[in-house]
Amino acid sequence: MTDTAAPIQARAGGTGWLEGKLAWIALGLVGLLLPLLDDSYIGVIAQRAYIYWVLGAGLNLVVGYAGQIAIGWVSMLTLGAYTTAALAAGNVGEPWHPYLALVAGGVMGAVFGVVVGLPALRLRTFYFAMTTLGFATIVTQVALAWKSVTGGGVGTPGPVFPWPFDPGWGFYYFCFFLAAIATWMTANIASSRFGRGLIAIRDAEVAAEASGVAKPKLLMMVFLLAGALGGVAGGLFSSLQSYITPDAFTFEMSVLFFIGILIGGRGSILGPALGTLLLTVLPEFAAPLVQWSTFLYAALLLLIVLVIPGGIADLIDYKNRRPLEQHREIAPRPELLPRLLDERRDGEVLSLKGIELSFGGVRAIAGIDLEIRPGEVHGLIGPNGSGKTTTLNVISGYYAPQKGEVRLGTAMLPPGAPHLRAPHRIARTFQTPRLIGAASVLENVMVGGTIDGQGSFAESLLTLPRHRRDEIQLREAAMLALAVVGLESLAGVRADRLQHSELRFVEIARALMLRPACLMLDEPAAGLSAEEIRRLGALIKAVSRAGTAVLLVEHHADLIFDICDRVTVLNLGKVLAAGTPAEIRSHREVVSAYLGA
Repeated sequence: MTDTAAPIQARAGGTGWLEGKLAWIALGLVGLLLPLLDDSYIGVIAQRAYIYWVLGAGLNLVVGYAGQIAIGWVSMLTLGAYTTAALAAGNVGEPWHPYLALVAGGVMGAVFGVVVGLPALRLRTFYFAMTTLGFATIVTQVALAWKSVTGGGVGTPGPVFPWPFDPGWGFYYFCFFLAAIATWMTANIASSRFGRGLIAIRDAEVAAEASGVAKPKLLMMVFLLAGALGGVAGGLFSSLQSYITPDAFTFEMSVLFFIGILIGGRGSILGPALGTLLLTVLPEFAAPLVQWSTFLYAALLLLIVLVIPGGIADLIDYKNRRPLEQHREIAPRPELLPRLLDERRDGEVLSLKGIELSFGGVRAIAGIDLEIRPGEVHGLIGPNGSGKTTTLNVISGYYAPQKGEVRLGTAMLPPGAPHLRAPHRIARTFQTPRLIGAASVLENVMVGGTIDGQGSFAESLLTLPRHRRDEIQLREAAMLALAVVGLESLAGVRADRLQHSELRFVEIARALMLRPACLMLDEPAAGLSAEEIRRLGALIKAVSRAGTAVLLVEHHADLIFDICDRVTVLNLGKVLAAGTPAEIRSHREVVSAYLGA
């Protein structure tokens, strides 16, 4: 970055690092100093809380970040517990060392985490929830039936870990350190391009795909990690219980894990950690109400949903309760574009040849030919239902045409593969802004640069140098993109607190993160004031002059005719007219069908 980038980055960085870490420092100190109380009962409760959080930390990525309803994740605890206990006890061959058996429990959890996660690629919401509950039931039934390994209903002894983590406070510190490591690793993923991709899948899946987020691969990596942590938690649980039977893995335990994350708050690490701790400790001090546990969990969840739907995370997120400045003005700075779009492209033409698409008996597109040239703004207009957005969706890969092809230069773009458009540097915005409301403006824009990250999932998990370099570069580029659209002062604000016009410009900033060869804008001026439309037009014109091909779908005819180099008019899925703005203005059929007398 050049020297002029420093002020932009400085405005994004002053978020108070220590303030964000104080809660974790306090929790860490409490955990380290708790043995000074010399109270074994409290120690056992704390060990249980740490074990539950080892599982909950991974499950939080699945539920809180990816938005998958995985209610039956207790199955990973069951698998890890029986694998560790059976191997350590010698129920399968020679006895394993307890620590090796614990590793095997984690591996077993990882394998079946992927197996359970596969349906998430097809099933949604409660269908996937039923799948996880069904798998948990299957695991319990196998444990009951496989008596030679699990002991059946009688059970099997749990492992005893030798020095330095022998029973007592040694095992307490073992659980504490593993919980800390699980928290550190999942926090690393949450703050990486993978974590932002998960939240984008949860809240704005089409925008995530347009930014190049590959949902299947990302979800499988997360399910593998969450399963491994669940398996390790199961191994620890088997040692804490001393003796395990299928009765130890109840439906109520599954509900506890799930509710702990929901009351903690989605998209947070600290909130679900506190939620899991709360739900582990409360039953110990409300033993007379144990028979009412399921009812109390349901009541607590209902209370959270009605009173604080954002959960504990919203309660402790005081920064986003501060009032924003009123009468904010959007002042784009197109002169910064050369620094953002610094990659010189070969000027490839995006072309559509003979595109046809029908939905049932309705012909949405009937043989469209279109060329969007680099360095030009190409307007696409027509009455409602004429096929404009459908055309964008075909180019974006959301719809696969029955006939025809889409090419960028000589490369044919595969139909029906939206996440593969980003590597071709094809970016877009949407009619209704598709943003992550619970994430900051800066994080929303950083999603647009997902494909430019070089570090792997494992490197982000362990925050290795390439991951850190990725984050620095993506943050600097996102701040520059926000400066281009005039919103860098709102970088740290949650997107759901912004005005509609600001959301429009945030989407453009996210699209510019791709350094697009082709930028498609779907009614970007909708809901903007006259002055904001004028500034938007100047920005779009500057983007095209930087060498980007721009395809603009818009109902504001004045904007189209002011900034477009060429205009195509659609009607009933066909090209009604194409030419310069002056030619379109005087076209008799266009005036009759769209512009009016």
